[in-house]
Amino acid sequence: MLSREPTIHENVVLNNTTLGAYTELHANCVINNTFIGDYSYCAGFNQIDYAVIGKFCSIASFVRINPGNHPAYTRVAQHHFTYRSSLFGFGPDDEDFFNWRKASPVTIGNDVWIGHNASVMPGVTIGSGAVIGTGAVVTKDVSPYAIVVGVPAKKIKMRFSADLIERIEKSRWWDWDDETIKQRLPDFRNLDAFINKYL
Repeated sequence: MLSREPTIHENVVLNNTTLGAYTELHANCVINNTFIGDYSYCAGFNQIDYAVIGKFCSIASFVRINPGNHPAYTRVAQHHFTYRSSLFGFGPDDEDFFNWRKASPVTIGNDVWIGHNASVMPGVTIGSGAVIGTGAVVTKDVSPYAIVVGVPAKKIKMRFSADLIERIEKSRWWDWDDETIKQRLPDFRNLDAFINKYL
């Protein structure tokens, strides 16, 4: 059973990262400069940099959030010796190259589901309740409760009507305390009951 203390499995690397209550990081995640909200989890082999991730997010295996890049079109050489120069004894690293990712964090709302092997590119904001399909490459912002798939990711539909989305967001159920969620769990399993009681 999970607890208020984060559950961290083997071979997880965390740098300058804050984890909320009941979070779980499965094996072989590398997470840098990131905040992950309560109840969110990573299923393993995830790489996340410079991101703010909300509560109740489900991040499948092999998801990349704010991945690195190469200077493909701006330099004669694409190889990382041009910016990770110290690895090869060529002098100091190119700090300006790394600062662009720091300046382009990813923001992910609450209750977002990101499918296996998806990539969320720098600077993207994903709204609460969104679904990112398996293998999608998200290059643009995703509106709340949208379902996006493909390369590059495109919206295929909305989970709910605009009116219902507004009502769900106003409820802010993800901020309810643990006991309230526990008491109302049967209603989370029945959309009509939830709507009738809380929206």
